[in-house]
Amino acid sequence: MQMIRAIVRPERSMIVMKALFESGFVAITKIPVVGRGKQRGLKVGDITYDELPKEMLITVIKDEDKDFVIKIILESARTGEKGAFGDGKIFVCPVEEAYTISRGTKEL
Repeated sequence: MQMIRAIVRPERSMIVMKALFESGFVAITKIPVVGRGKQRGLKVGDITYDELPKEMLITVIKDEDKDFVIKIILESARTGEKGAFGDGKIFVCPVEEAYTISRGTKEL
């Protein structure tokens, strides 16, 4: 299994979630987060905003679905044809074990 964490613009999160849902990936956790990337925040006049609002979408998927899910996120989170600074980032990590609390069972 793979855990995918996508940090996206807040206005794109529902678009990403809808695209994943329509492709059969319905289990998603959404968390509001703040931060900055390489652009070091946003400067407006004399004010620099270091903490920009984003949303983190987390899902755990089968190994064989990884590339497909990443493609969905890339296409639906990108602004414009070529994208823009601040569109977000995707992190992929292996999941060694997962358990369903209500049943007390280990996921395969």
